[in-house]
Amino acid sequence: MEHIVYDYLLEAGLTETLAKYLNMIALLIALLVVVFLVDFVIRKLLVTAFTRLASKTKSIADDILVKNKVPRNVAHIVPLIIAIKFIPVVLYDFSYLENIVEKGLQLFGIVLTLWIVRSILQTLRDFFKTIPGLKDKPIDSYIQVFMIFAWVAGFMFAFALISGVPLLTFLAALGTASAVFILVFRDTILGFVASIQVSINDMVRIGDWITFEKYGADGTVTEINLSTVKVQNFDKTITTIPTYALISDSFKNWRGMEEADGRRIKRALKIKLDSVKYLNDNDIDGLKKIDLISAYLTQKQSDINDFNAAHNIDKSLPINGRNLTNLGVFRKYMQTYIEGHSAINKDMIIMVRQLEPTAQGVPLQIYAFSSDKRWQNYEFIMADIFDHMIAAVAYFDLEIFEFPSDGIQIVNE
Repeated sequence: MEHIVYDYLLEAGLTETLAKYLNMIALLIALLVVVFLVDFVIRKLLVTAFTRLASKTKSIADDILVKNKVPRNVAHIVPLIIAIKFIPVVLYDFSYLENIVEKGLQLFGIVLTLWIVRSILQTLRDFFKTIPGLKDKPIDSYIQVFMIFAWVAGFMFAFALISGVPLLTFLAALGTASAVFILVFRDTILGFVASIQVSINDMVRIGDWITFEKYGADGTVTEINLSTVKVQNFDKTITTIPTYALISDSFKNWRGMEEADGRRIKRALKIKLDSVKYLNDNDIDGLKKIDLISAYLTQKQSDINDFNAAHNIDKSLPINGRNLTNLGVFRKYMQTYIEGHSAINKDMIIMVRQLEPTAQGVPLQIYAFSSDKRWQNYEFIMADIFDHMIAAVAYFDLEIFEFPSDGIQIVNE
C-alpha cells in the first residue's frame, strides 16, 4: 500500500528518487482529500443532528452546545485520528519527516482538546447562568480558573512531546528547578494566585466600578488577566493595576451600590453654633406657615404646653421645661422634605441626623438613597436637595458656617 504509486512510476521509467517523491505527494493529496471529506461529513452530521435536537426539545442545554460549537469541534477528532494513523504510510520513505509531521499532528491534537474543553466550559458557563439560583454567582471567574488549569496541563503535555522527555520526568525536573522558576516568574505566579482568589471570592468582575486610590484608578474594570487589571477611568484614561494588588491592598468596589435599589446620599450642612436658639410662641407661629411642618408644630406646641402646665414649669426662662429649638425644627423639616422627595427611595433608610459638634459648627447630615443610581442623575438629585436646604436655612433663623473668604461650605462626610 505504501508504494501503490511508486511501483507504477518505476514501471513508467522514472528514477527511484523521483518516484518516491511523487508517490509521497500523491498519497498526501489522497489523505488530505479523505481527511477533509470525513471532517466535512462528520461535522455536517453532528451539527445538523444537534441543531434539529435543539429545535425539538424544551431544554436549552443543546442550544447552548450548538452555540458554543461543541459538535463542530468534536467532529475534528475522527479526521485527526485518520491523519495520525495513515501519515506513516504517506511518509514511508521519509522517516525523518514522518517524525516531525506526527509530532505536529499530536500537538494539534492537544490544541483540539483544549478547544473542546473551552467549548464545554463555555457551555457550562452559559447554562449555569440560566439557572436562577446561580445567576448571582461569579460563574465567569470559575470558568476562567478551570481554563487556566487546562492551558497549563496542555502546555506541559506539549512541552513533554516536543522535548521527548516523559511527562513524569519533566514534572520532576520542574520541581528541582522550582526555586529558579519562582524567582523568574514571581509576578506571573503572584498574578495567577491572585486571579484564583479574585475569582473564587468574587472580589472583582469585568464591568465593576472600582476606586483604587493607591494607583489613581476610579472607573470601570475592562480586563482581568494573570498579571494586570485594566481600569478605564471616567476621564477615559486607562489605569493598569497588578492583579495581586487586589488581594494585598485595599480598594473600593461599587458593585454593591449598583446592585442595590438606591445610591447613598451622605452629606451634611454645618450650622453655626451661635445661631441655634429656643423658639418662642411668635417664632413657632411664624414657622407654621411652612406647609411641611405646620401640622407637626401645632401638635408639638400643644404637647409641650400641656406638659409644662401640668408640671408648673416656670417659663420666664426658656431653658426651663420642654421647648422647641430652631435647629430641631429645621432637622424635622429636612426629614419631612427628604421623605417626600420623588427621587428618594422610600423603601431604604431615610434619616437626617445631628453629628458631633465641631469647631466649624454642628453638622446636620442627610442619610438617604436616591432611586436613580446613574452618576449624572445622582449628582443632580443631590444638588437639588442641598440647593433647597441651603436656601431654607434662613427661614429658621439659622446660619451655615463659612470661612471669611471661602463662602458656604458643604462637607462630605
